[in-house]
Amino acid sequence: MNVGVPRTVKAVDTSELIRLDAEAIECGLNRNHGVGWLLEFADSTAVHYLWPVLVHRLRHRPEFSPHWRCMLLLTVRDGQQVLSLLDVLPASFEGLPETLDGATKTDIVLRLEHGGLLTQAQWSAVNP
Repeated sequence: MNVGVPRTVKAVDTSELIRLDAEAIECGLNRNHGVGWLLEFADSTAVHYLWPVLVHRLRHRPEFSPHWRCMLLLTVRDGQQVLSLLDVLPASFEGLPETLDGATKTDIVLRLEHGGLLTQAQWSAVNP
């Protein structure tokens, strides 16, 4: 079955992002932030943005394949936005509401692709 990623961006609050991250950890997906990282470092009042960019498969976890590797525009506790990645199950992504207009989605994609953002790892290195 050839499954492609949806061509959309979805907004999530911090509690939903933490739930998606916990799901990725529980399912053994490669891209997650580790237990407790988002709770400690994500801005609890912010809206974050997920953009699926590729289909990812795990041979050792076929029950969770395929899933979508998403670029994440993440706002951290100091208010800075950083680039991160999160693997998300298709049903979980599809269950998120569509709340953004086309111009906002385009702006977010441009920031993720060309915004010169620090990565989550780079930000973590200077913000222990």
